[in-house]
Formats: sequence, structure tokens, C-alpha cells
Amino acid sequence: MKRTLDVIAIGRSSVDLYGTQVGGRLEDMRSFRKYIGGSPTNAAAGAARLGLKSAVITRVGDEHMGRFIREQLQAEGVDVRGVITDPHRLTALVLLGIRDPERFPLIFYREDCADMALSPDDIDPDFIAEARCVLASGTHLSHPRTEAATLRALELARASGAKTVLDLDYRPNLWGLSGHGDGENRFIESAAVTAKLQSTLARFDVIVGTEEEFHIAGGASDTIEALANVRTVSEATLVCKRGAAGAAAFEGPVPASLDEGVSGESFRVEVFNVLGAGDGFMAGLLKGRLSGAGWAETLRIANACGALAVSRHGCTPAYPSAVELRDFLENGPSTPAVRHDSRLEQVHWATNRSKAWPRLHVFAFDHRAQLEELARDCGVAAERIGAFKSLCLEAALRVARGRDGYGILCDARLGRDALYAAAGTGLWIGRPVEKPGTRPLRMEIGDDFGSALMEWPSEHVVKVLCYYRPDDPADLRADQETTVKRLAEAARANGLEFLLEIIPSEFGPVDESTTAAVIERFYAIGVFPDWWKLEPMVSDAAWQRACDVIDGHDPHCRGIVVLGMDAPFDDLRASFRVAAGHDRVKGFAVGRTIFGEVARAWMAGNMADDEAVTRMAGKFAGLCEAWDQARAG
Repeated sequence: MKRTLDVIAIGRSSVDLYGTQVGGRLEDMRSFRKYIGGSPTNAAAGAARLGLKSAVITRVGDEHMGRFIREQLQAEGVDVRGVITDPHRLTALVLLGIRDPERFPLIFYREDCADMALSPDDIDPDFIAEARCVLASGTHLSHPRTEAATLRALELARASGAKTVLDLDYRPNLWGLSGHGDGENRFIESAAVTAKLQSTLARFDVIVGTEEEFHIAGGASDTIEALANVRTVSEATLVCKRGAAGAAAFEGPVPASLDEGVSGESFRVEVFNVLGAGDGFMAGLLKGRLSGAGWAETLRIANACGALAVSRHGCTPAYPSAVELRDFLENGPSTPAVRHDSRLEQVHWATNRSKAWPRLHVFAFDHRAQLEELARDCGVAAERIGAFKSLCLEAALRVARGRDGYGILCDARLGRDALYAAAGTGLWIGRPVEKPGTRPLRMEIGDDFGSALMEWPSEHVVKVLCYYRPDDPADLRADQETTVKRLAEAARANGLEFLLEIIPSEFGPVDESTTAAVIERFYAIGVFPDWWKLEPMVSDAAWQRACDVIDGHDPHCRGIVVLGMDAPFDDLRASFRVAAGHDRVKGFAVGRTIFGEVARAWMAGNMADDEAVTRMAGKFAGLCEAWDQARAG
């Protein structure tokens, strides 16, 4: 069978709830961020970020958290064929916090959890045969059922010629050696655990652990003695992680000193969070070895991944992409506190976003002032606007038919029901924050941007329209720049993508360089939108200048969508033909051209719901076809 996978990781899979407050007790945490967790799951996600084809064998519950793990793994590019849904057990849960640089309290909620029900029947021989390598976790050797599943996977892997790797992953309380409140403890001596581990070590080609983990595997408190004891029962390459000193690999006899092992370059960074750093290290180790690197280079890669991991909040979210890793190895960070290196953090954010949008057809019905004015003209209550926006959503869904590349712009003030109903439909969802028509820019979400955006679901994109011109008075420009920068920072702090819409033509003439100059200015003040929304430009040179500025400052930008400005269909078609010639432009976001006439007739009582949806769906589909034809041409 063709080996289509680089690595399959087997074992723990959980939801990690990380306290967002730093420097206090877990008891005093007020809010938490939700990430995927569990050593094998983290390592598989980290490996996928580095370009390996990875998979996980585990179990999750048949509930929201189990679906979260599955969806997140898929978003990271991890093969989930081995993720089994357990109808009887809950997904494992872990609560974690950052007390200080030395203390990281955590509580494991794993009583009869789904992944501990993994059994030999869950191991598919054909699936194992697809992998070049199988990664196992020491924790799953702590229970007879999961041990049997792990050993079955290892047996099949070795029979097929795959490499086998063990992450010792020693957590004393997961072996029943201490209480639930002792999750932070990394070492308790146990002859029983040592014997259990040593009964399996001969099955591995590589064994990875910290010094303390080798102490339990080797049954000795001296690291060299412990490694020597492991060597008596296993011919594996032994990789000993040494914290800030990096790591050492031992392929043959264990020497008298750790310094005599093969080592790779290590990296001095400020430690922010050690939890999950070993899994990031493992992802880098797998990347190096499975790419054919020697041990010195492999450890250099692994050390870099571990250094980046300890610098950030969370486990999997902290791991680097292949692009980021290369940047870090070539250039290093500008400060040991990597999370404060704005350049590297931008690369981290931009190259680890989930789901690509190579094309984007957006029905924009986030209009508020225009629809409120229309409702007044028609003599109907403003509450009717929400019902109309639900019809707009229905039209968008009818055109999208579950396909990627379609989206909406919808507000929460007048379109709340439609906005909430769009969740989970697969649509790209943009949501405005500005008070309509304000100049200088003012926010509809209030002055505390960060707190307001904290309430938003992760799939919502923060959209703001700024009427900005390079020749505006200095005080006006400074006011608007400050507002946009604050909003961009709040969006990033809350893990939300950011779309900046600029319309310089609204308050004066423009030429081929105007839009490019505006874009240049926002990059200069440190604003890196995930998306730009730009007015139609009939000049190819104007589009080229705008795209060149974006490419020069942010080659990982999601792209540009073209706005409609209530233009007639034929004018939009013509503007599409110009814009679509530039790869940076991904599609359009058009509203009144689609809903304008329909909204007036519907609010006046001259059009039924079904006809309104059909008419808008037809107009939206026509624009989609026009864009696709322009792009194809």
C-alpha cells in the first residue's frame, strides 16, 4: 500500500481551557480560551503546520467538544479518519493556567473519558499501513485497554516497516499516583510505572523525554544512569530534552555526560508558558527526521519549535507554520519575548489561519442607515428590516448551496437573527462595527473595542468602513488612524480576522495612486488587515499599484474584495473584468445592486417573501457568474 501519511499519532485528545489571566491562581481565573489538547493531538497538529501529512487515532465524545476537536484538526490539515466518536463517553477536558514562569497549574478531567476507551478494535491495519511513522504516548500505556490499542498499532507499524516513536509524556496523576489537584507535578518515583514502560521500550525506534521522564523510564534519579538503563532494554535513539540547554540524542551507547550526545542549536527566549512545549518540540523532531535531516539539524528544528511554543499562550495555537519556522531560523526574533516581536507575530498569525478563501462571492446586507431610511419612506417599522435581512440570508444560502467561496456581510443591530442563523453554514461572515457614515470614524460597538469583540464567535470577521483620504486635514487623519489601529489590535487580541474598507472617492477626486497611498499609510502605522475591501477602479494601473503595496508589506494577506457602491450590473461586470486580472483580488462584496429594488417593493407590501428571495438569489447568482467569468477570462 502507498504510504500517504507521514505520521499517525495515537493517544490523548482533549479540549484545553486556558486561563486568559496571567500571574494568578487558577482559582482566580475569570475567563478561558478553548484549544485542542493532548500530547499526540498537539504533535499531529504541529506536524501538519510544518507541512507533514499527519493523522490521529483517538476517541472523542458525541457532543460539542468532540465536534470541536474534529473540526479544529481538519482546519489544521490533520487526517481525522482515525478519530472515533464514542457515543457513551464525554470528551476529555483540561483546565490550565499560567501562575508565573515556574508554575503552571492544571486539572485533568479524564474520568472514563472518550480517549481512554480506545481499544484494539479501533486500530485499522490498512490505516496504519499508510504511515511512515507511528507516534505513541506513554500516558496510554497506563490502562490495559489503551495499552492494548497502542501495542496493536505498534505491532502493525513495525510489521509494515514504519518507524515508531514514543513520547514518554509522564504525568504522575494520570497513572493514579497523585490526586486531581496535582496535575502540574511532573515526577513521582514508581517502580510499577518503570516496569510497565520498560516492558514496551524495545518496540520503538526513537524515545523522547525530559530528564525527569527518563528517570521514570530508567528507574534512576541520575539522568545518565537512567538513560543507560533504558539502553539495556531498547536500541532506540534516545532524545533527552534539556530545557533551555536544548536536547541531546544518543544513537548508541550512553556516554558519561549529556554534553557528549548529538545536539542542535538551541534558542534563548523568554519563557511564557511551558505547557505543550514538548509537543511542539516533537512536531519539529518529526519534521526533521521525516524530511531526511540528520540528528543535529533535526534537534535544531525541534528546539526552534519548542522555543516558539514556550513564548506564547496555549499549545497548538503557539506552534509555527513552515514559513514562520524558516523565518525564525534565518532571522531569529527581535526580542527574547517572542510574543512581543510584531513582525514574527504577524507571520505567525497570517500563516496559521485556518481555511483558505481563494475566491469569495459576498452578498453584503450590513446596510443600516439606508434600510432605516427606506423603512421610513415606506411607512413601516424598523423591526421589519430584521425580517428582510433573514430573506437576504436565505437568498445567499440558496446560491451557495453549501459550496465554499460564498459569504455575507451582516450587522448585529438590525440583522441579528440573520447573523446568528448564518453560524455553521459554511458562509464567510463579515460583521460591521462602525457607526454608518461617520467621519471621523466612530464605533457602533462602543469605545471598549476589546470587550465588545470578546463576545463575537471566532468565525466572524471584523469589518470597518473608513472614509479616509491622504489629503485629509492632519487632525482628521490622526483621529481615524488611531481608531483603526485600536480596532485592528482588538480584533487580533480576540483571534478575529479584520477587514478594512476604504472609500477615498466619497470626499474628493482620486487618481491611480490614491488607493495605493491609503493602503501604504495604514501599513506604515502597523495595521495589517486580513482583508481589504476596495471601491471599483477602472484603471488596471490603479489596481496594480494597490496590489503591489499589499504584496510588499504582507504577502500572506487574505486578499481584496471589490465593493459595489450601488452600481448598475453592467458597470459592475466591467469593473470585475479589470479587478479579476489581479490574483490578489479574490472576489466581490456587493449589496444594494442585489437587494435595493427588492427591499423597496417588499417593504411597501408589493412583493411576497418567496419572490423576494428568488429575485435576490437571481441577482446574486448573476454577479457570481460575472465574477467567475471575469476571473476565467
